[in-house]
Amino acid sequence: MGRLHLKVVPSSSRDQVVGWLGEALKVKVKAPPEKGKANTAVIDLIASKLNIPRESMSIISGESSPVKVIEIQGVDDLQLKQRIEEALNSI
Repeated sequence: MGRLHLKVVPSSSRDQVVGWLGEALKVKVKAPPEKGKANTAVIDLIASKLNIPRESMSIISGESSPVKVIEIQGVDDLQLKQRIEEALNSI
């Protein structure tokens, strides 16, 4: 199981994985930070960019904060970092 630290910028002009911001991955989503819309958009974006099933991901910290921790079943931290680097290199 891997854990991914995120810095989320909601209400952006587009959905995108920006890159590393220290130990956190910075992501931007179009969805507003209301009623869980941004959280859903973040999970959808990460799942599609890293080719990981949405159902294997859950927010374990930061539900109502721009700083979040996502737990991902089926991958370890090393595999997760490799997938992120591949996704960033394809931008």
